[in-house]
Amino acid sequence: MARILVSGSSGLIGSTLVPKFQEAGHEVVRLVRRPAQTPNEIFWNPDSGEIDRAALEGFDAVIHLAGYGIAERRWNDEIKALIRNSRVQSTKLLTETLASLSVKPRVLVSASAVGYYGDRGTEELSEESPPGNDFLAQVCREWEAATQPAMQAGIRVVCCRLGVVLSDRGGALAKMRMPFLLGLGGRIGKGQQYWSWIHISDAVQAFMFVLEQETLAGAVNFTSPNPVTNAEFTRTLGRVLRRPTIFPMPAFAARLIFGEMADALFLSSARVVPKKLTQAGFSFEYAELESALRHLLQRPAG
Repeated sequence: MARILVSGSSGLIGSTLVPKFQEAGHEVVRLVRRPAQTPNEIFWNPDSGEIDRAALEGFDAVIHLAGYGIAERRWNDEIKALIRNSRVQSTKLLTETLASLSVKPRVLVSASAVGYYGDRGTEELSEESPPGNDFLAQVCREWEAATQPAMQAGIRVVCCRLGVVLSDRGGALAKMRMPFLLGLGGRIGKGQQYWSWIHISDAVQAFMFVLEQETLAGAVNFTSPNPVTNAEFTRTLGRVLRRPTIFPMPAFAARLIFGEMADALFLSSARVVPKKLTQAGFSFEYAELESALRHLLQRPAG
C-alpha cells in the first residue's frame, strides 16, 4: 500500500482516479483549497502561497492535477492569467515544498497537455518534438518547467501531456453530445485538424502505470495511439449516436463564438502519439475512437 497525495481530486480525472487508487488499497490524501475536514485532507492555497509543509512529509507519490479549466469561460486577459497562474504557481509552490521535505516522495506525476506542441498540421508528434509558440504552448512550457525544484531534489518527475479526455461524466464529450443528438453536429472549420484524445479509463490506467514504471520520467504523452481529424471524429460520433452530421461550423463562426479559444482548442492541429507509454509496454483498452465512444455512450455496435 502506498500513501498518495492528490491535488485537483474533484476534477474530471481526479474524481475517477482517486476511487481507483482506493480500490487498489492505497491511502489517498487530497490537497484542498477549503479548510481540511477529515484526516485525509490537507489545506493549501496556491494563490496566497499557503501549504501545510509538515503534513506533506512521508508520502510515497504525489499526483498534481490542479488547474483552472481552459474551456470554462471565453478568454480575455484575466482568464488567460488565471489559466496560467493556476497551473504555474500551484506547481511551483508544491514542488518547492516537496523539495524541502525530510522524507520526500519517490515520484511526482504532474499534469500537462498536448497544447505544448501548438498547431502542427499533419506532423506526427512524440515527446521529443519541440514546443509550439502560441498561448497554450507557452503555458505548458512554464507549467512543466515549474516541476524543476522536485526534479533537482532527486524526485522522479513525470509530466503527463494529456490529450482530450473523453468521459461520460463531463468534459468535451458531454458538451458535444447534445448538439449531435439534436442532429446539429458537424465538423469545425475544414475538419482537417488532428484531435489527440484518450478514453478516461486509459488515462486513469496510464497514471497508475507511470507511478510504477521507474524508467519513465520527463514528458509522457497521454493520448490514444490513433489520433483522428476533426472530420473523422465528427463522422464517428454521428455514427455511434446514429445522427446526421451535416451542420459544419465555419472557422469564422467558431472564432466569433469562442474568440481566441477557438483557434487553440478547436481549430489547431496536434497529431500526438504516446511513444513513451507504448515503448514501456502500456496497453490501451480503447485505442480506437469508435470503441471508446460506444463504451462511453453505451451504444453497442450493430
